[in-house]
Amino acid sequence: MRKTCHCGEMMTMKLRTVIYSGKVEIDNVPIFSCAACSRSEVIPEVKPDLTGLIARLGAEPDKQTFLFNECNEWADLLVEAKVNKKPPEPQDVEALIQQRINTLLDLYLLAQTLGDEAWITELNKRLQQLSKRSLLA
Repeated sequence: MRKTCHCGEMMTMKLRTVIYSGKVEIDNVPIFSCAACSRSEVIPEVKPDLTGLIARLGAEPDKQTFLFNECNEWADLLVEAKVNKKPPEPQDVEALIQQRINTLLDLYLLAQTLGDEAWITELNKRLQQLSKRSLLA
């Protein structure tokens, strides 16, 4: 998974640690990185969740570490894909997406059966994260 950098070279997708406020480590954040000019940018599909997490931490957070893949489905899929191959190929990620969507839909049915509104809301959020398909475009 690549994209063209502003300098004209190809950026590759990597999982990196983002440091916030010098105290908080957020591991497994998917970013595009350019080896030529050292530019890095968070992939658009995960940026809202990353900025939301940072906003919840506030201006003076305590020292802590987060695994970003625990709160974002794209990051979790990319971590899973990376375990098998480096770097993950789009078809590998696509297969994982389909498996994850099926699993989440099964869980959604269970949550509906149980009437668990909080779980339904969480599953909706996770399914919406995966509905952004531009990562593979």
